[in-house]
Amino acid sequence: MERARVIYNPTSGREHMKRHLPYVLDRLESEGYEASAHMTKRENDAKEEAKRAGQAGYDVVIAAGGDGTIFEVVNGLAELEKRPKLGLIPAGTTNDLARALGIDGSNIESVCDVISSNNVQPVDIGKVNDQFFINIAAGGKLTELTYDTPSKLKTMLGQFAYYVKGFEKLRFLKPKYARIEYDGKLFEGEIMMFLISNTNSVGGFEKLLPNASFDDGMFDMIVIKKTNIPELIRIGSQALNGEHLHHNKIMYMQANRIKIEVEEDMELNLDGEYGGILPAEFVNLHHHVQMFCPSHTQQAES
Repeated sequence: MERARVIYNPTSGREHMKRHLPYVLDRLESEGYEASAHMTKRENDAKEEAKRAGQAGYDVVIAAGGDGTIFEVVNGLAELEKRPKLGLIPAGTTNDLARALGIDGSNIESVCDVISSNNVQPVDIGKVNDQFFINIAAGGKLTELTYDTPSKLKTMLGQFAYYVKGFEKLRFLKPKYARIEYDGKLFEGEIMMFLISNTNSVGGFEKLLPNASFDDGMFDMIVIKKTNIPELIRIGSQALNGEHLHHNKIMYMQANRIKIEVEEDMELNLDGEYGGILPAEFVNLHHHVQMFCPSHTQQAES
């Protein structure tokens, strides 16, 4: 009998996961798993438990929570020689990875159907210095929103909480001089922010990096060069329709390896969590984890 360990955040997604847990465990048992659960209680708890479960020989580890929970679980599993299959139950505010994989978090039955279907696909992850991310790495004042917004505010307002904090941060935006090396090429100049993505869903925007694929061995990256606040807002509105990539203040590229240095301190956002201070080197680890995905999830062409 295979063993499955559910690692869940009880505060994610307006605390829905606590109600769904008995159903999830029952579904896993009915599919033949020996199922158990671990409730996170503090920072890095999900990371530590995922590593422990992997070392203990669990066949499946399921991250139930928001993008921060999956980030911790991936970091717990990434360096293991033998990694369990990874499941996802999206219960957060934005659920970017779930969106990219086509997992509908609004229906717990369909989410469990994805796991019970046993459709597993290889997924890339990113390594940055001594950490890992599965969806997004970013830098710049606006990218601090996801870890700077209080959990209670997200519980009350959902994704609208990010817009509230975003307006607060606009007045603090200023360009910083950066040196960006990517697959043998070089950019030097002042930038407002950058986004390095492994999927097409970033902050709830599915057209921000429309060509990004989670299994092609490449990152998709955009850099917003020095600009003013009105123009930055205009770029944001164009991003809703995917019309921003040709803007003269946007630099877009695909790369397997990216190195970024910034003259002044710039914080790093990894899957919505604080990831330290630049400089950093980002490396795409092709097909590093095996994830349960819906059967209709598209893979990159070989």
